[in-house]
Amino acid sequence: MRIVQVANFVSPTSGGIRTTLAHLRQGYATAGHEPVLVVPGARDGAHRSDGATVVTVRAPRIPRSGGYRMIVDLGRVRRLLDDLDPDRVEVSDRFTLRAVGDWAAVRRVPSMVVVHERLDRLASVHLPWILRPAVLARRDNAAVAARFDTVVSPSRWAAEEFTAAGVHDVHVVRWGVDADVFRPDRRSAVLRRRLLGGESVLVVMVCRLSPEKQPGNALAALAALRRRGIDARLVVAGTGQAERGLRRRARDLPVTFLGHLRGREHVAELLASADVAICPGPIETFGLAALESLASGTPVVAAASGAVAELLDEPYGAAAHGYGPAMAAAAVRLLDGGTDARRQARAAAEGHGWDRATQHMLHLHGLADAPHGINPVAPPRP
Repeated sequence: MRIVQVANFVSPTSGGIRTTLAHLRQGYATAGHEPVLVVPGARDGAHRSDGATVVTVRAPRIPRSGGYRMIVDLGRVRRLLDDLDPDRVEVSDRFTLRAVGDWAAVRRVPSMVVVHERLDRLASVHLPWILRPAVLARRDNAAVAARFDTVVSPSRWAAEEFTAAGVHDVHVVRWGVDADVFRPDRRSAVLRRRLLGGESVLVVMVCRLSPEKQPGNALAALAALRRRGIDARLVVAGTGQAERGLRRRARDLPVTFLGHLRGREHVAELLASADVAICPGPIETFGLAALESLASGTPVVAAASGAVAELLDEPYGAAAHGYGPAMAAAAVRLLDGGTDARRQARAAAEGHGWDRATQHMLHLHGLADAPHGINPVAPPRP
């Protein structure tokens, strides 16, 4: 079967969505299907990647987005889909590509939308309250669900807004982690010494530096740790529009900005070498960076709001309110867990494999049996 994935907001430096699409693509190919990815790019073209065809559609850059592009020529997408003649369509942008659902309905191609964000929380960040963002989100969620055969969410928390809109058949598919890349034995004493710079506790944050991620909470947590007498240093991996402001705030704190790290192995070495990772984003719909930290044997502090908390349990993970002292107190508890916390972090991550996530997705496409513990659903119409 030819499974065409269509996505916006995917760039060489993007994180979770790009990683998710790549692993699903590999899993589909391993299962004997033909995956094709359609994404925005600097020019029209096609190439092979991860055993699949990647088609780029010429698209403009989004100002102040960190290099993201957005497909605006939906006619071009429809013509591409006509040429590709897919057996299944999987859309990873519920905002600008929802018309793909209409295309699929006309041609009786089973369609799926994968929700990578929670609209009601995004709207509350970017829209004034007078516009009633929660009401707008409920209406939009119902409209999106009506245009696709299947709605997939990576967490219960992310699925809640569809339930609030009266959409009760949202399928939760938890993403996985590459436990062969992210593992505890990548811990490097040499890297630790170089990054610590004389401090004793290494705290890391790996995320896009954008306002909705609230990366400033990690700086506040660092300051609170130091007030407690803990000689901690924060290392930040990632870029984004909030970086300039963060650098200004960090002038009097021991913070190292690494920028975007190329290569998953470099990220894996950093995470394994840390004592604790902070994931401050309060509206994360899954939290791949948190899961990669756990797989690396590194305990995680996350915002109590959002989906990351669903992955955590003490002594290897703790959710805290999004302000410095609370996150610092959670970090101290995890640091006190020592080697046992690190061992349990790895064990928790090993339950999240990409093989299981891929089989669940193929099941929802009507192309595989349900994984163990997942209730089977009726296959899509042929």
